[in-house]
Amino acid sequence: MAALSAGDALVMTRFLRFNGYTDIPRPFLIGVAGGTASGKTSVCQKIVEKLGQANVERNQRQVITISQECFYRNLTQAEKDLAVQGKFNFDHPEAFDFDLMLKTLQDIKERKPVKLPAYDYATNARKETEWIVVYPADVVLFEGILVFYCKQIREMFDMKLFVDTDPDTRLSRRVLRDTIELGRDLEKVLSTYIVFVKPAFEEFCLPTKKYADIIIPRGADNLVAIDLIVQHIQDILHPNPEAHQRAERVQRTRHNSESGVVARPH
Repeated sequence: MAALSAGDALVMTRFLRFNGYTDIPRPFLIGVAGGTASGKTSVCQKIVEKLGQANVERNQRQVITISQECFYRNLTQAEKDLAVQGKFNFDHPEAFDFDLMLKTLQDIKERKPVKLPAYDYATNARKETEWIVVYPADVVLFEGILVFYCKQIREMFDMKLFVDTDPDTRLSRRVLRDTIELGRDLEKVLSTYIVFVKPAFEEFCLPTKKYADIIIPRGADNLVAIDLIVQHIQDILHPNPEAHQRAERVQRTRHNSESGVVARPH
């Protein structure tokens, strides 16, 4: 039997649901955690590219990526004033709307379309008239610094990845991104990193590394790790009699490889 295309798969799913067939596999949720500027987004992009999904229409993609940054909560006016001065901690758990995050993942798990808030960094608020629509997909990559922090959310993931990049690299990337892409003052960027980002990473993000099934050193540069993950996702999207044997080989490779891929026993 020929494999279904992304569009055919979406049409088939809708047909089955419309005709009362509810025994449809739920999406495979992958959590991707790691410190700021560790390469989480790049890892997700590389996975999507290798799966040939980058140029597929958003409503027909089998693999999609969601950023935790969509779930920053609305700030009070006093908090906005602090944010303008670089004195609000956006890396603290209290900066996120975990209730909305959980509800969104639950809806995604049920293959329901969802609308995500579009966050405006210029105003430090959600855009009132703009939303990001996420359509049902077979594999969902959910990336962010604290995606493993909340137990209820953490337990929803079928696979948990932690992108492990050395602090100096993360700091240099953060400085370049915030000064060049976001036009922020260098002194404020460094002050924010020292006062908020680094302590928050050590207190809230780094301890969640122990929950990861796979640790990816060097982020998107670790092509061996990404290839292993991509192969696993392909087995999910296109199951065949050899998928189980491949999964066993991948598991052995994870334990024996000298590539720097670390699989955590549970």
